[in-house]
Parts: sequence; structure tokens; C-alpha cells
Amino acid sequence: MPRSRAPLPLVLGSLALAVTACSKKLDGAGESVAARASEAWDAPAATAPAPEITRDGNTESYTHQDPNPWTAAAEDRLSTFAVDVDTGSYTILRKKILAGEPVPPDAVRVEELLNYFHYSDAPPDGDAPLAIHTELAPSPWRPGAYLLRVALKGREVPAAARKKAHLVFLVDVSGSMEAPDKLPLVKQSLRLLVDSLRPDDTVSLVTYAGATRVVLEPTRLSHRGDILEAIAALDAGGSTAMASGLDLAYDRAARTLSPDSISRVVLLTDGDTNVGPTSFESILEIIAGRAKEGVTLSAIGVGMGNYKDSLLEQLADEGDGNYHYIDGLAEARRVFQEQLGGTVEVIARDAKVQVELDPALVDRYRLVGYENRAVADRDFRDDEVDGGEIGSGHAVTALYELVLKDRAPRGDIALVRVRAKPPRGGEAGEWTQAVGRARGSFESASADFRFAAAVMAAGEILRHSPDAEGWDLGQVRAVASAAAGDIPERAEFVALLARASGDKLTAR
Repeated sequence: MPRSRAPLPLVLGSLALAVTACSKKLDGAGESVAARASEAWDAPAATAPAPEITRDGNTESYTHQDPNPWTAAAEDRLSTFAVDVDTGSYTILRKKILAGEPVPPDAVRVEELLNYFHYSDAPPDGDAPLAIHTELAPSPWRPGAYLLRVALKGREVPAAARKKAHLVFLVDVSGSMEAPDKLPLVKQSLRLLVDSLRPDDTVSLVTYAGATRVVLEPTRLSHRGDILEAIAALDAGGSTAMASGLDLAYDRAARTLSPDSISRVVLLTDGDTNVGPTSFESILEIIAGRAKEGVTLSAIGVGMGNYKDSLLEQLADEGDGNYHYIDGLAEARRVFQEQLGGTVEVIARDAKVQVELDPALVDRYRLVGYENRAVADRDFRDDEVDGGEIGSGHAVTALYELVLKDRAPRGDIALVRVRAKPPRGGEAGEWTQAVGRARGSFESASADFRFAAAVMAAGEILRHSPDAEGWDLGQVRAVASAAAGDIPERAEFVALLARASGDKLTAR
């Protein structure tokens, strides 16, 4: 079975996705999205409860996920999940804390907090697309337990070796995007992205509100002035027709598909959709089909008050892309300039991790986070089952809590397997790494390990996980501070924990 997906977002009650079906053929790329899915659009609309509207008019939507349960290794020795390199949850948390607002527990996805930060894991040697790193040490949070860090580091593609990029900017210009932290920030972000592209890359600009239109046909960066002029002219107004916008954007992106280039749709929106029939599952299926053809999707969220995190996270998931939330110009610079290679250049597709615990040494375990990335153990080697995508230089971190049968185990307690396909199809490869001896103490573990342990614990506390009962944000902050070193992003996290220590910022 494919990995589990969260239920339809709460946004899908009174809100809706508009559909513009077109029957024309793409130039050399097959049928358009709507033509291939006309039956899906005609199907009865899926429905879900409307989002709760608070007294201040807040209609934000986040999907609840129960934390992974503890599992006895003797009953199930395998833990399997799809990789995830999204970071949207961390920047949403940061925006809430800095604004002095409660952090919605359902907005906290531990894996996205962990994967926001840089770690010192080495990239792979040779031609392998990724390297596996593991570390095991006693837990500072649960007496007698251990933490296992499993980390992947993607191969780094030099900027000069990156394939030519064909990007379609799909921009929401509906009335809900008028706020200063929405369309104005989107325009600034796009200018940063344009500044990072190469002269032979191309950009197309599609907008959607009550209607959709192509603002700019594919234009080489050698005509940078024309691109910046089109971005500057964007203006907000009208209702929201996301589905027809996606259709048109994929139409343009599919025309540029070739083995030696990258075709990607970059969606920028607050996720608020309020026009047309609702069929979110159909949209996900269509996006997944386009991803299999080679057109990927990056979902970039902005704004608050009506933000639909649950919708954008799933769109990026099905689109074989990544999900980021832009809370300011500094984050836009990080995503669109510092991490451009990882954002647009996929080095491995359908990547899955399987950890096999030795029941002779491990009593029980739980994977912290990745709840909506679960994969059935039997599907690890089924290459038709979707996994996650790894971009150039991307890092993936996961933490397990373990209770061992012997506090000083002899031998390898676990074997980590990673399976992934090449970015343009072909046979999947598989790589393994045994988990080595445990550190004698938490304090003797690496700074990366100790910092990740603090990030994990903070996430568990902020999402009110029952497994974090008795854990204290002040103690977590002390551990994070000791492992932060002189790394600015880690120092920022320590400062956020100091501000979040008050009960008023941990919403229930």
C-alpha cells in the first residue's frame, strides 16, 4: 500500500478548487492535465468540515497526526518511511512565536523541524546519490532509553553542472493575497530566485484568481528585465481558482520536458481556495501523474490568518517536490538563493528508509515524526510505491527512541536500508549501514546529535505529544544551547525556545 496520507484538509468544506477543463493537446507532451482527468473533475465533490473560524476570523488549517506508537521489536522489527525534506513547519512555528501567538499543535511536524537545520554529515563518495550516517546514545529525556539518529546526505551537484532549469512561477493573485506578508513578499522572493538563475534557464509566469492567465511565456534569463517587469506588475484581486491555475502551469511546464533539463512548477500562495467544485483527491492524483512524467512541484506558502498548511504540504508531497513556508525576506533568500540547487535539482526519487531492529537487543522503539510519511514494510522494495525526493545536497534526519534489553549492547542493534530511484527513471538502488556501538553518555555524543535531540524534544512538547509528558522546554533549551556552537540558525532556535517557554505560546 502507498504511504499514508492525511485526511482531506479542513479547508475543503466551504472552500473549493476551481477547474478549467481544456481539451487541447500539449506540444509533444501528451494531453493536458484537465483533458486527462475530465472524468475525475466530473465526479461528485469530496467534502470535509469547514475550518473553525475563531473570534478574530482566523481560518488557518492544519492536519492532526497522532504520534507514532511504541512498537515491540519482537512483534515488528521493521520501521519504514518515505524521506521528507520539507521545512514549512519550522518557519510557521517561528512566525507564531515571534508574533507572540500560540503555536497550533497540529502545525508542528517534528521531521520538518529536524530537517530545517544544517548538520555536518559528509556527502557520499563516488557515484552513490546519498550517504547514510547513524549515531546512538543515551536519551537525556527518558531515563534508561536511547536515541538513534539516522541521517542521509545527498550528493552535491556543482552549480556549473546543474541541468538547465525551466521554471513556471504559478502565483496566487486573489484578494486574500493583498497583505504585506503575502503578494509583496512573493514578488520580492521571485526577484531573488531570478537573480540566482543562469542565463540559459527560462522562466514562465502564470497567475490565478477568478481566472487564470499566462503573464509571461517561457523567457530566457538573458531577458532578465522582461521577467522582472512581469513580476513587478503582479497585483492582487478576485477569488481563487487554484485547480485551473495548476492545469495551466503544468501545461506550460510539460512543453519544456527533456532529458537534459529540469521542468518545475513553483506555486506561491496562502493556500486559500474558495471558488469551484471541491475534488482535492482528484487534484492530488493529477499532480502525481505529472510528477511521474517528470514535472515536479515546489509549494511555497506565505501569510497567516487564512493559511492552509494542510493543503500545500500534500500538494508538494504528491508533486515530488518540496514544501517551504516563507515568513520573511531572509527565509526567501535561504530557499531561493542559498539552497537553490536542492530546491530544483532532484538527485534521487522515491527514496525510502527501512530500519531493521534486532529484537534480541531492542525491546521496543518508536519513530519520532514522519507520521504522514509511513510506508508499509512490505512496500519497501515495491518501486511502484511512492517515496520521497532528495535534491542536490539535501540532508534528511530521523530520530528513534529505543528501549534496549541491555544498556551496554554488544553487536549492531539495527541495520538501516535506503532505497531510491534515479531522478529520470531506471532501476532503483539500495544502500545499507549498520548502527555502530552506542556512546557512553549523551554528553559524549556529537553536537549534531545533541542539537537534533533538543529539536525533537521541543517539537514533541509543542505538539503536546503524550510521550513528552514531564519534558521541560527550559531543559531542552539548555541542551540546544550547549550544542549550538556559533551557528546562527541554531542560536535563533535557542532564542525561540526562550520565548516559547511561557504557557501562552503553547496552544492547546
